[in-house]
Amino acid sequence: MVEVLTVRPQTSAEVGENSRPRGGREWWAAVAAIAGGVLLLAWQAARYGNWVVDDAGITFAYARNIADGAGPVLQPGANPVEGFSDPTWLAVLVVGKWCGLFDRGALFGVPDFVLYPKAIALLCCAGILVACYVAARRVSRWPALVTLATGVVLASIPSFVIWCFSGLENSLFALAACVLAVRLFLAVLDQRLWTPAVAVTAGLITAFAALTRPDGLIYVAVYPLISVILIRRATWFIALRHVVYSGIAFAIPFGAYLLWRISEFGRVVANTAVAKHQSMPTVHDLTRAWDLVHYAGVPAVIAALAVVGLSLVAPSTWRDGAVALLIPPVLAMIAYCVLEPDWMAQFRFATPVWALTAIAVMISAAQALSRLRTWGRVLIALILVGVLIPSGVALAGSAETYRTNSDVPLCWIAIRFGRYFNGYADILDLRQGTLLAPDMGGSSLTSRLRLVDLAGLTDSRIADIRAGTAGITIRDYAFDDLKPTFVHIHGVWVPHGLSEDPRMTRDYYPIHLFQDAAGADQDWVRKDAVHTTRQLRQLRQYSDITLPHLLPDYQKTGACGPVLRPGQTIPQ
Repeated sequence: MVEVLTVRPQTSAEVGENSRPRGGREWWAAVAAIAGGVLLLAWQAARYGNWVVDDAGITFAYARNIADGAGPVLQPGANPVEGFSDPTWLAVLVVGKWCGLFDRGALFGVPDFVLYPKAIALLCCAGILVACYVAARRVSRWPALVTLATGVVLASIPSFVIWCFSGLENSLFALAACVLAVRLFLAVLDQRLWTPAVAVTAGLITAFAALTRPDGLIYVAVYPLISVILIRRATWFIALRHVVYSGIAFAIPFGAYLLWRISEFGRVVANTAVAKHQSMPTVHDLTRAWDLVHYAGVPAVIAALAVVGLSLVAPSTWRDGAVALLIPPVLAMIAYCVLEPDWMAQFRFATPVWALTAIAVMISAAQALSRLRTWGRVLIALILVGVLIPSGVALAGSAETYRTNSDVPLCWIAIRFGRYFNGYADILDLRQGTLLAPDMGGSSLTSRLRLVDLAGLTDSRIADIRAGTAGITIRDYAFDDLKPTFVHIHGVWVPHGLSEDPRMTRDYYPIHLFQDAAGADQDWVRKDAVHTTRQLRQLRQYSDITLPHLLPDYQKTGACGPVLRPGQTIPQ
């Protein structure tokens, strides 16, 4: 027997709207709307050029080494450490490398480590708009218009565009969240919420989201919450049974990965989570939602809430469906609030919030407008445009600011900490050496030195130190146990006290020391690696000649060549 959710019968108007003939004209309208939104997003993404954030390079390095058979390591020969937090995105990159589309060279004149992840991100954005269209088609007479409007909204939010096309997993994560929301939305409208097919697919999609980003775990609550809100007394046992089905469908793939993680890395959570030392959430964390409200614009947020509220006024099957459409963005907002604040600009962890909210608000707007006469629609549309203009202006300014000062470009790190330190190693004729530094992405793709991550993301020992569970300080570990050949510190890493520790001047020579209002930038070399005073002079001459031109030369193009390989140096 098929068990279904019982909802109120549809009105004749609703039945007529949902059963109207679907012709070729509507198909072309759908294609045009989705393509239009995708082109807008591509245009906005192109304005940031070849920028890829350095953190993405960490997953790039793991993908390279897995595809090449070296295993889940940052560098060949290193100990396995789960320095990535996006297994599904990692799998996408590995497949790209196996297919010759990633980490091989240039495609159409663009480095494939730039083009491939951005192309996948564009496909994910197209998938989000397809999901929007599928949902809008069920409840609106203007699904193509709703979809195009959603694309315009997403393209106008710099936070969404920047992080979807950063080389990170954000676009894939947002797609998974949107597919889950739309799947359950349609299930409610079809009166099939409590069926095995819906329960199992919801669990599988949730597992995919949780394996794309750790905060995806929060979507485990989506199906149970919808079930609790829509439950009827006569169906509570049916609902519970299908919630269990959904939980099992989630637990099988996620549990399998968890078992592999424990056996491979010896940790229950990813090493990145240990290094970031995620604290227990508090009620006060929820106040961080105001940051997103302020970013989007208070008038725009008030208008969005008003539209959603207006769409829920009249009784209809839409109201039950709206529950499934609104719970995911609420949970996405909560996930953003309870995560440890990210130091990068433009709200890196808010990507699913923007996508889920845009879909929910645009479909709600269509519902609200459909109940009004022509003059009412015109009036509401004018009000919405009026309140959205200030937000659009502010967001455009935010995008321009980020374009001129983007966070930690992968190419710059590949040059400064990879190729540049390779030059140091060549001067000393080092066959083996270590570099203690932050920013492991570009470094891991170009350095021939053994890297030790000062941030702890890819180093389990330093992750434990940062989490306060190792019983030792970073300084003691660095100077007494690790004894790296080179040390680089800058910016926020200076307060760790490495350069002020007396063991630094005891054991290391300074090569480059720079201090300005923006912070310090320091390179040190271990004394026992320098065999003659001539070598020390060569190191300092290399730094004096090369380093002043390094950043200006990079800023002219923002590029670092078509291929990133260990051992590359800076052309002299």
